[in-house]
Order: sequence, then C-alpha cells, then structure tokens
Amino acid sequence: MLYAVVDIETTGGYAAAHGITEIAIKIHDGERVIDSYETLINPHQHIPIHIQALTGIDNQMVADAPDFRSVAAEIYNLLKDKTFVAHNVNFDYSFVRHHLDACGYTLNVKKLCTVRLSRKIFPGFGSYSLGKLCNSLGILLNNRHRAGGDADATAILLGMLIAKDEANLIRDTLKKTSKEQTLPPNLHRSEIDKLPNTPGVYYFKDEKGKVVYVGKAKQLKKRVCTHFSGNSSSLQRQNFLKSIHSIDFNTCGTELMAFILEAAEIKKLWPENNRAMKRFEQKYSLYFFEDQNGYIRLGIDKYRKNGSVLYSFNNLLEGHQLLRTIATDHQLCEKLCFIQTTKLACTGHELGTCQGACVGLETTAVYNFRVKRAIKALQDLLPSFALIDEGRTEDEKSCLWIEKGKFYGMGYISDYVDINDTETLKSAITPYPSNDYIMNMILSHSSQFPQKIISLV
Repeated sequence: MLYAVVDIETTGGYAAAHGITEIAIKIHDGERVIDSYETLINPHQHIPIHIQALTGIDNQMVADAPDFRSVAAEIYNLLKDKTFVAHNVNFDYSFVRHHLDACGYTLNVKKLCTVRLSRKIFPGFGSYSLGKLCNSLGILLNNRHRAGGDADATAILLGMLIAKDEANLIRDTLKKTSKEQTLPPNLHRSEIDKLPNTPGVYYFKDEKGKVVYVGKAKQLKKRVCTHFSGNSSSLQRQNFLKSIHSIDFNTCGTELMAFILEAAEIKKLWPENNRAMKRFEQKYSLYFFEDQNGYIRLGIDKYRKNGSVLYSFNNLLEGHQLLRTIATDHQLCEKLCFIQTTKLACTGHELGTCQGACVGLETTAVYNFRVKRAIKALQDLLPSFALIDEGRTEDEKSCLWIEKGKFYGMGYISDYVDINDTETLKSAITPYPSNDYIMNMILSHSSQFPQKIISLV
C-alpha cells in the first residue's frame, strides 16, 4: 500500500474562499518516503499578515509561483491511487479536493488522520498538535508551518504509527465500512459506540462540556453518523466538526417525543449551531383585556410571552378570520374587537348585529356577558386529550398531555397503570413549553393514529 502524506499552507481557514500557497506530498511505502513533491503556489489573492507571520510565506514569494491550475494534473496523478494522509486530514483533504474539482479533477480516495491514529496508538499525551506530538515522540521538526517541513515530520510519524500498530487499527480504519475516517478529529470512537439506535435527542459538546448543537433522531447512532459524512469545505462545517469533543443523549419513547424534546432543549440551551428552531416564534395571538370604560375587548396583536392569550397562530389572516367568526356568532362589536377602526358606531350597529356597545348604548355587564360566553365557547372547542404511545422499554408507555389546545407536557408511565386514570396520568407528566410547531406535530400525529387518543373531556 502506498500513502501520500500531504501538508498545505493556505491564505485562510476554508477552501471555498481561500487559496493554497504551498503544498508538499511525500509518497510513503509504509517504511520510508520513496518520492517527494513540493511547490509554492500563487493563490491569486492577498495573504493576510498574520498568516505571513505564521508561515513566512508572503505575497512576493508566491508572485512568480505557478497557480494551482497549472500543477493540478501533477498533484492529481500523485494522489489518485494513494491513501491520503495528513495531520487533521479533513482540513488538507477538503482544500485539495475542492481546488482539484475546480480544475476538473475528482479526487475520491481513502484518508488517514495522524491526529486520530496518534490518540489511539500513542495515548496519554497532553496535546496532539503536530509540534507538541513530535516533541513527545522525539521527531525532529524543521521548518515548522511550512508544507515541506510539516510533511516530512508527518511522514516520520506515519512510519512510527505503522510500526506500532499491533492492533491493525490502520487496516480497520481504511475498511470501506469504517466510520473512523469521517469522525471529527477531537471525537473518540467510543462516543459513537455508546449511542443506541432508538429515538432520542443528542447533544454535541465542546472541550469544556458546553452544548454546541442539539438534534433529534429516530435512530440516534445512525443520525449522528450522518453529520460526519461528506467533505464540505465551508468554514462553518469545519469549525463545527472541530468543536465536537463529546456526545450526550436522552432516549425517548417515540420520534414525536424526540421532536418535542429537541424544540424545548434548543430554547433552553440556545446552542450556537442550531438556527432554524431558534427562529421559530408564534407571530400573533388573540388577546382579551378590559378597557377604561369597562368593556372586555378582543384583539389580534403580535405574540408576546406575557399577556391574556386565548389562541396563537402564525398567520394574521387566520387570526382575523377567527375573530370575525367569534364576533358574528356572539354579536360582538367589531369596533371593540378592532376589526373596524371607525371613530363612530360600527357598521354592525346599523345592521343590527351590534347592540351599540361601541357608542355606549349597551351596558358593560350585558356586553361582557356575551364576550365571556364567546371566550368559553372558544376554549370548549380547543381539544384536551392524552396521547398514549410506546415507551423507552417494554414495561412502560409514553404519554403526551394536551389541555385546551395547548401542549402541557409529556412523561412515562408503567405499562401496568390504568391509562383511563387521568389523575395518575397527569402526575407522571413533566411540563414543557407549547407552541404552534409542537401542537401541529401532535395534532397531525393524533389524526393519523386516533386509537392512541384518550379524551380528557
């Protein structure tokens, strides 16, 4: 087997927007380097000052160097039938693959990461950065942060790893079925092995244990592994993968419960890499309040956490349609419901559908009686039920509790509990926040599986 040990220097941290300024390739036969390639590359973009200071490569040095397109064929031919090896391989591979793709060459080879292998074959070191690892292993590292010097050191490290690999970790890693080569550099395989293939919620954590991403899954292990497939060269993905040091999880009885728990955990933890769920907020609500004249008024307004909310929705048109229906059915004043903005009496007063509250002809007691009756009628229409489903084990069931059109919470009960005993059911429920996103999922599920529903009316 032949290995291509690669190191590159670049103008920045991700391939989609930055160029390669230097590349070194050392062809290794498992015992020694048998061929070598090294060149500066003109990236046709400015090299930032801090990178010039780190690598020693400045704009003047690369001005007369070949651009990547002119050396792409030679680089591709060196790599196409080898195992691609690098220290933190996903970084180097993503750059080389991206720039080869731009030149019409598709690189699709096996990869080995000397960071990951070193953690397993040489465990116990405080750091596995190339410089500190070389110091710990007695590898002479010349020209640090230059492609040739780093590639030479990585080639020596590869030879040591091969010689010390008594458990055949390299062979196992290169198997087509192995997920090892796609894992983030700071994530140990044991973090994947501990995951069950059951519904649940998973938490990616950084080096300090802070949650950086929350996800839900029907099969936890399978879903988590999909995060690490592919070779995206974006800065966001590369930084995301580097930040993952450990994984925690909570199993759930059903996929629906995993959806709900994920939504609640994102709102609670606010992870930096979750975006879509953060943006979800109910936009409008139907409120009631008593004005200075003593009339109870209904109105649509933007959603706010505190307030006398009767019903919430994301569509303003839907809200106005509901409010018009309530006003018509219960002969409420459209002006007092903010449907009409006229300064005089509402048109309903002339048509006989309004009893004159808008101009003070109807007493607050009589008008408010109809408003309260309308509110009660609306609340009576809102569903109250428990959804009983599979639990986390064979000896339990899950329960979702919906009360007056709002999700109250969820929990687990023994398989031997009488599910018609609503007091016992509710005692097992842990409250969770409700929103339209969660309620829509529950209502959709309950309509598909009506046999799982227990009415609480």
